[in-house]
Amino acid sequence: MWDPPPEHPLRRMFAGLAEHAFFSHLGVADPPLIDYLSALLTRFIHNDAVYRLRGERGRPLTELTEMVIEAEQLPAGGRVRRDYYRHIGDFALFWTGVYPEAVGRLRSTAGKDALVSYTAQGKRGYLLTSRMEEEQHHDAEADLFRRLSEQFEVCAVGLRKVREDLNELRATPPDGGIIG
Repeated sequence: MWDPPPEHPLRRMFAGLAEHAFFSHLGVADPPLIDYLSALLTRFIHNDAVYRLRGERGRPLTELTEMVIEAEQLPAGGRVRRDYYRHIGDFALFWTGVYPEAVGRLRSTAGKDALVSYTAQGKRGYLLTSRMEEEQHHDAEADLFRRLSEQFEVCAVGLRKVREDLNELRATPPDGGIIG
C-alpha cells in the first residue's frame, strides 16, 4: 500500500484542504484525525489502493458487502483481519464523504450493496479496528479509530468540503483570473 510521506506535495495539498475544511468550516481541531484523512485521500488517488482487498480467487473486492463477508471469514484477532476492517472503514468513508452521489448509485443497483449502509459499515469497521488496536496495546491508534467511528458523519461532511474546495481550485485559472 502506497503511503506517501507527509512532505509529499499531494499529501501537503490534501492536508491544507483538510485543515481548512475541518477547522474553518466544522470547528474540528484534531491534528491526528486530519492527518489520517489527508493520508487517506492521498493513498486513494490510486485505484489499486481503493480496491486493494482481494477475494479468494485473487480478484479485487469492489463492493463493501464483499469486503465485510471476506473479513468475517478471516481468523479472529489477526493483523490481516484488522487491516480488512480498517480498509472497510476507509472505503466507506471515502465514498460517503468524497463521492456520496456514487454511493447513491451503488445502492440503487441490484448489487450486493443495494441494502447496505456505508455509514453503518464504516463506523463498524473503524470500531472493530480500534478494539483490535487496543488488544495490541496501541492506545493512540485505538483512540484514533474510535474517533473515526464516533465522528464518521462529521468526517464525511469534512471530506465533502475538501472535494468542493478542490473543485474550486481546479476551476480557478492559474493567474487567479486577473486580466492584464
